Amino acid sequence: MPLALRLDHVSFSYGHGPPVLRDVDLEVARGEFVAIAGPNGGGKTTLLRLVLGLEEPSSGRVELFVRRLGYLAQRAQAGIDAPLTVRELVTAGRAPRTRLLGPLSVADRDAVRDAIDRVGLGTLADRRLSTLSGGQQQRAFIAKALAAEPELLVLDEPTTGVDVEAQEAIAELLQRLRSELDMTILYVSHEFGAVESFVQRIVLVRGEVVFDGSPSDLPDVWHDPSHAHA
Repeated sequence: MPLALRLDHVSFSYGHGPPVLRDVDLEVARGEFVAIAGPNGGGKTTLLRLVLGLEEPSSGRVELFVRRLGYLAQRAQAGIDAPLTVRELVTAGRAPRTRLLGPLSVADRDAVRDAIDRVGLGTLADRRLSTLSGGQQQRAFIAKALAAEPELLVLDEPTTGVDVEAQEAIAELLQRLRSELDMTILYVSHEFGAVESFVQRIVLVRGEVVFDGSPSDLPDVWHDPSHAHA
């Protein structure tokens, strides 16, 4: 299958510090739903920054084979507390695909409405973010990322601050979006129980890749006990 991204023998250090990542090889095919997991300090956030082009590898090569990238950063309280409605937030996500000045085009408005509907917030489009539940707020931020019509969607700790039920609902939503939009999803988190039954691969990073495969092949000690699995 065509690739969405590839890391080829990538190592990275901050300044003259010790390596954060060592000789990482990773390929993600278009349309895959992949979880990148690992402990805090294990290098998964650095890997994310390399994929996004925010850092350059100390050695090796990072290649992206998509043109449109959507990024869902960790939730910031300032963004949630801002006096924005869902529609206003999602409209801001349209910026990479629209004109810098002037009113939104019909296509832009359609894309915003479609993104809001896809995450199930159509009836709440004119509600302020601060009035929504944690799970609904996260859906709104996912819709913001979708408004740019990305080929690759990267999510950084997307289930932080929401309960287990909402985490699993978000994971199910992402799987549906991947299927409907033929989109590649990279889900980066220190916990992966919520997506374990939805992702095709889990990549565990602890300075290097220590596991890359199907969730069904994970050793029992690595499963998240807060999520039940059949």
